Amino acid sequence: MADKKKQIKLGFFIRPTGHHIGSWRHPDAQADAGVNFPHFVELAKTAERGLFDMIFSADTPTAFTAEEEHLHRTHYVAWIEPFTLLTALSCHTKNIGLVCTASTSFEEPFAIARRFASLDLVCNGRAGWNVVTTGNPAAAANFSAEPHLPKAERYKKAREFTDIVRGLWDSWDEDAFIRDRESGVFFDRSKMHILNHHGAYYDVRGPLNVARSPQGQPVIVQAGASDDGRDLAAETAEVVFTAHEELGPAREFYADVKGRMAKYGRHPEDLKIMPGLSVIVAKTRQEAQDKFQQLQDLIHPDIGLAVLSRKMGFDFSRFPIDGPVPDVVEGEILSSRVTTLIEVSRRDNLTIRQLYQKFCSTRGHFSLVGTPTDVVDQMAEWFEKGAADGFNFIAPWLPGGLDNFVDLVVPELQRRGLYRTAYEGKTLRDNLGLSVPVSRYAATAPKARVAAR
Repeated sequence: MADKKKQIKLGFFIRPTGHHIGSWRHPDAQADAGVNFPHFVELAKTAERGLFDMIFSADTPTAFTAEEEHLHRTHYVAWIEPFTLLTALSCHTKNIGLVCTASTSFEEPFAIARRFASLDLVCNGRAGWNVVTTGNPAAAANFSAEPHLPKAERYKKAREFTDIVRGLWDSWDEDAFIRDRESGVFFDRSKMHILNHHGAYYDVRGPLNVARSPQGQPVIVQAGASDDGRDLAAETAEVVFTAHEELGPAREFYADVKGRMAKYGRHPEDLKIMPGLSVIVAKTRQEAQDKFQQLQDLIHPDIGLAVLSRKMGFDFSRFPIDGPVPDVVEGEILSSRVTTLIEVSRRDNLTIRQLYQKFCSTRGHFSLVGTPTDVVDQMAEWFEKGAADGFNFIAPWLPGGLDNFVDLVVPELQRRGLYRTAYEGKTLRDNLGLSVPVSRYAATAPKARVAAR
C-alpha cells in the first residue's frame, strides 16, 4: 500500500465526445457535444464527484487538426472555446481545478496574465494555465502572414512570456487593497509593483489591473517532451502532462525532468508529472474488451488510413486494408514511435486495419483495458516506481468512459489508500500539494514601502 501522505493526483482531459477518434460515432455519445453546454456541466460534476484535481482543456486555434482531405470525418473541428467554457463551468463546480491552454505564439503576456488572474478570482483559486508554444503551422496561418517561428525560438519566446506573466501576477501584494472609506484610500500604493519589463520579444510596463490570485498565482502547466520542453518544464512548470505508453520511458522522463529542477533552485515536489492515461474498464475483462472493440470498429477506414499514412510517412491506401502490413522503408521522417509500430505489426502479424486501430486508440498514451483491479494494479506500479505523480485521464468516449472510471476505478484506488476520499483544501494548489508562490517583491517590500513614504 502506498504512503497515505503521497497519493495519486488525477486530471480529467475533457473533450466533447472523448479522445478516441471514433468516439463521436458511439451510440451513447452526445452527438452535438461540442455546442452542448449542459453536457459539459454534467461531465464537470461527474469529475468533481470523482474528486479529480482538475479539468484540463487543451486548445489549438485552428479547425485543421487532422488530414484536410478527411477532415469531415473528425470531431475536433468545432467546439466551445476552452477559456469561456471553463469560466462558465466555474459556476457549476466548487472544488475541482480549471486548467486550459493558451499559446505563447499567438497571445500577449498582459492579456494572458489578466485573463487567468480573473478566472482565479471567479473560481476562488482553482485556475491553471497550460503553457504551449503551438507547433501547428495551420494555427499560425490564422494570425499572420509571417512564417511560424522555429521550435527553438518559440521556446525562447515562451520563457520570456511566462516570466512576464508571473511578474504581472505579482503586481499587487495580497493586502494591497485596504478600501478605507474614512480616509478615502482604496489601496496602499507601496504594495503595487510595476514590472517595467524590457526583453528580446516584449516590452511590458504593468502593473496588472487584477488583484493578486487567491492561490498566490494560478498553477502553471506544461506538456513539452522535447529537450527544450523538458527544460522549460523544469524551470517554470508546476504540473507536466506527458505521453508514454510504457513504464521504462515514463520513468526516464520523470527522473530527467525532476533532475533538471535543481539548477533552477527548485525542489522535485514542486512539480507533479501526470502522464496521459486512457482507460476502458468494466466488471469483467471480456466486457471491457468488448467495449474497446466497439470503439475500434467505429474508426472509419478513410481517417484511419490517413492518420497512419501521415504518421509513418508511407501511403497505406494502395494496399488491401485487411491484408498484411507491407514492408515500410524507414526514412528520416520516421520517429522511434513509428519504428515500434513497425516492429509490433511484424511480431503480431497485424493487418493494416489492425495497425491503424492500434495507433488511433492510444495516440501515444498509456492505455488500459480491463477490470478495476487490472487498471489500479498498473496505475499503482507507475506511481510507486517513479513514473508518475498522478495521471491525466483521457476518456476514450463520453460520458460513459468517465462514468465507468469514477464508479469503478476511483473506489478501488481509495480502497488501497492510493487516492483521496475528500478534497484536502479549497484551491487547486491545496489539492495538488503545491506551495503558494512567494512574490518576487517580498524580499524588497519593506525597503520599497519606506522609499514610497
